[in-house]
Amino acid sequence: MDPIPQLALATLAFLGAHFVSSTPLRAALAGAIGERGYLGVFSLVAVAALGWMIWAYVRAPLQPLWPGLRLLPAIVMPFSLVLAACAYSARNPTAIGQARAMKSDEPARGIIRVTRHPLMWGIMLWGGAHVLARGDLASLVFFGGFFVLAALGTVLIDARKARDLDEAWKRFAAVTSNVPFGAIATGRNRLVFSEIGWKRVGAALVVYLLLVYAHPYLFGARAY
Repeated sequence: MDPIPQLALATLAFLGAHFVSSTPLRAALAGAIGERGYLGVFSLVAVAALGWMIWAYVRAPLQPLWPGLRLLPAIVMPFSLVLAACAYSARNPTAIGQARAMKSDEPARGIIRVTRHPLMWGIMLWGGAHVLARGDLASLVFFGGFFVLAALGTVLIDARKARDLDEAWKRFAAVTSNVPFGAIATGRNRLVFSEIGWKRVGAALVVYLLLVYAHPYLFGARAY
């Protein structure tokens, strides 16, 4: 099979593995093999699909679709990395195992005041910037797959939390937004930069500079 169809199938497998968790099939699988068993199978399938995606993408021929916006990642990636750094280093009531934080006196702090899905938006910015920067079919499928995963992920996470947490979710959603700065723009929250801190921003920018330098060695092409 040609690399492009393989890439499409691998991307669908990767998306499907993640979206199962938002369907009744997850509960059925967890009931049959246990929660740990389900998580183990999910991890194996997701990693295998990701490896297949990378293998097919590297071997896919260049099929340009539009002139690539080569400098776009240079503008977008610092914001993407700041969102990711904040997501991994701060409490997020929408994350697995942190639902109790939704019941605190101030459930939305730090980057959660900006968006309740900082990691998903970081992935969306990364994926979207690379789709537009590359401008070819394989990149549209590969990076577009991550964009779709993160975008739909925000909607599915919200739906699941609203179903499972009811009043706690309504209270949390009232002071947060999916779209960045939505709650702030509508007066439902405010930006408190001190809760984010320069350390997280600085760490993200250091990672950005390292990625720019290492991009040719890691990915076989200059960052821009």
